Amino acid sequence: MPKRILQGTVTSAANDQSITVSVERRFTHPVLKKTVRKTKKYRAHDSENAFKKGDFVRIIECAPYSKSKRWEVLEA
Repeated sequence: MPKRILQGTVTSAANDQSITVSVERRFTHPVLKKTVRKTKKYRAHDSENAFKKGDFVRIIECAPYSKSKRWEVLEA
């Protein structure tokens, strides 16, 4: 099965080698037929501490780095 790749904005880069990425998805509500925006936060591994808050990044699934980190930064 291929690894998922998501795009989002860095919301926190406070911890060493870790960033929090907020990923937004849009879909049409099945009953209301209205476009709904939902966001979800993912913890990602950033080994060089290269990314700051507000950067737009792509993340990819990987083997777990810790209890909460299952993603790593692919590119900016």
